[in-house]
Amino acid sequence: MALRRCHLNPKKTLFLLCDIQEKFRPAMPLFDNMVKNADKLTKAGKALDMPLIVTEHYPEKLGKTVEQLDVCHAKVVVNKTLFSMITPEVKAVMKELFQEKPDDVVLYGLESHICVEQTAIDLLAQNINVYVVADCCSSRLNQDRDLALDRLRQAGCVITTSESIIFDLVRDKNNPKFDLIRKLVYPPSVDMELKRNAGSGVSKL
Repeated sequence: MALRRCHLNPKKTLFLLCDIQEKFRPAMPLFDNMVKNADKLTKAGKALDMPLIVTEHYPEKLGKTVEQLDVCHAKVVVNKTLFSMITPEVKAVMKELFQEKPDDVVLYGLESHICVEQTAIDLLAQNINVYVVADCCSSRLNQDRDLALDRLRQAGCVITTSESIIFDLVRDKNNPKFDLIRKLVYPPSVDMELKRNAGSGVSKL
């Protein structure tokens, strides 16, 4: 599917943070790296006044969102059993925030091939542009993450990175939030060893 890449509109963009919970930590390769990148993105979203919705999958067994992520500015933290984030409660908050729905969603979390993928598919079905933040996503197996990103690219998502999202929202050095954002992005994002198939070989994302 051909993609028409557009700039994010800060007034019509929603951040969705999917199930980055403590109990997943031991099972996820590069979990700590993912959390560091997600922390940068979440802090930047807060600084830029981007609305955030957080979900926690079956938190009674899987725990709360990791403490390293400050989600106190989230419009809502939703407990769920659906794999997709697009629960009735999340739909209601989206409608309240955007009078119907956002134009763009910045989606990140885990697991890439389950909850993130099903969320993205549900958003695309509503004709919402989906920006999947690859360096802020994880699965128990890197191959599941990488193949999920390939499937989502083919489905029509934009596969991107945290710094690309941040700078696309800022757009201008004269943005009044630039100095704060500059401090957040000064340390480079942590490498997530992202790869995808390219012809018969393998290349970096």
